[in-house]
Amino acid sequence: MQKTEAVIAAENIDLTLKSRAGEIDILKSVSLAIALGESVGVVGRSGSGKSSLLSVLAGLERPTKGSVIAGGRNLTKMGEDALAQFRLEMVGFIFQAFHLIPTMTALENAALPLELAGKNNAFEKARAMLEKVGLGERLDHYSDQLSGGEQQRVAIVRALIAAPPILLADEPTGNLDSAAAGLITEMLFDLRREAGSALVLVTHDHSLASRCDRVVTMEDGRLIENIAVKAAE
Repeated sequence: MQKTEAVIAAENIDLTLKSRAGEIDILKSVSLAIALGESVGVVGRSGSGKSSLLSVLAGLERPTKGSVIAGGRNLTKMGEDALAQFRLEMVGFIFQAFHLIPTMTALENAALPLELAGKNNAFEKARAMLEKVGLGERLDHYSDQLSGGEQQRVAIVRALIAAPPILLADEPTGNLDSAAAGLITEMLFDLRREAGSALVLVTHDHSLASRCDRVVTMEDGRLIENIAVKAAE
């Protein structure tokens, strides 16, 4: 597939937040375009602005300056209801801390995006995907009954079950041991490839970032490096 048209693009983004010490410049003139199906790793020191960039791309944080264009829509001009609908239709999000709903089973968590979208096959598809990632015996377990690696597998299925055009992952292996992290990495890239989603992966792990088509480096709120790692799949 030719990947020339951006599915999401940040254009000259500034993000300034207020604190007791005054205003803090979190992002400074950041521009980044991601094509459909492309994977981009975002690396940098803690506090460099990596997670804030994800929040802006998801429409969770409104930039002080600049724009975010996704699917032909300018997120910076949309209201909260429209942004919520945009995330439901176009974005899957994977967090370091999993963020499963504790009162729901693994099956219910995984099926949630399709249920919210009114799909009749939500539980059937969730069951099939959970079985595919080795959780067929854990469908009725709650998050506190699952290991960290199992919780992250549920979270990945939930993020990708609706095959969103955009997948955002914030340190998805950060809370896992090396064995679980390796398994989660393979699963994430395999399922992402099947869904055809663009991936923006924030990580401190350069070896994980190098699995992506491109790696961008952030420093002090700026994007300072943009390197093609491999040819797009």
